[in-house]
Amino acid sequence: MILRSWKKMEVSLMVAFLFVFALPPGAKGEVFFYGAGQTVIGNPKTELAENGDSLIEMARRFDLGYNAIVAANPTLDPFVPGEDADVVLPTSWILPDVKSYSGIVINVSEMRIYYFYQRGKSRLVDTFPIGIGSEGFETPVGQFKIIQKIVHPNWYPPASIRKERPELPKVVPAGPDNPLGSHALRLSLGTVLIHGTNRPFAVGRMDSHGCIRMYPEDIPELYKKVPNGTVVTIVRQPVKVGVRDKKVYIEVHKDGNRSRRDYSVEAVRLLTSKGLIKEVNTEKLYRALQKKRGIPVNISN
Repeated sequence: MILRSWKKMEVSLMVAFLFVFALPPGAKGEVFFYGAGQTVIGNPKTELAENGDSLIEMARRFDLGYNAIVAANPTLDPFVPGEDADVVLPTSWILPDVKSYSGIVINVSEMRIYYFYQRGKSRLVDTFPIGIGSEGFETPVGQFKIIQKIVHPNWYPPASIRKERPELPKVVPAGPDNPLGSHALRLSLGTVLIHGTNRPFAVGRMDSHGCIRMYPEDIPELYKKVPNGTVVTIVRQPVKVGVRDKKVYIEVHKDGNRSRRDYSVEAVRLLTSKGLIKEVNTEKLYRALQKKRGIPVNISN
């Protein structure tokens, strides 16, 4: 099965060579090319659930958040998807709608981080799943900067957490019990960090006190690429619209307590502002808005 999966991956990469930049062996994420007329990156895949794997385990193996893989497979039990069940891997994304593609962009609605940079004349983007703040401790939106990079950070539990868990020490030293993981990037907001975690199952969930959690294998990749002073833009965009090969796509996410909200007004606003509304099939748009599967859907006429 390992051989079969590898062959599938090779074929997928060959088909998507215009969009995917292969990383050195051992790297966890993928790097994608993008452009003004190509704002949809990656390609969705399908894998068989094997050996009793849960969607949580598959999410980590394929560098996806729990939220993303569950939304993409609404008919499967997240804990017991079934032996040899076909699992959709939502490995395609529309880039968030921001003024400029530079630095780090975090979309809390989809629980995903994007890092934009250039290599020569090529415009590239890395993307990773994240965990965000829980209700009452929401990850703030706005524009910030990275002001400190820390390897093996100590954790100083804030007052809000010490109130819930008074047994915690004032300082938790670096190590396997440290919830900040192996690396941390401090934002200019001060109390909010992008960091690893000792609870990888929390990636793709609203489970922190505002910080942004990454898989233990992902945070070192981002850490080594991102310099101090990098701008970090945090947005909340449950609806995204993009273009690839002159076709219009929409991506709709369930956004915590906002999941029941009607996103049709936002979708029409985005499509109109980008001059795409006349190219859209209304029925396809309606279905995508209803399903909210978090996968780019072709809604062209």
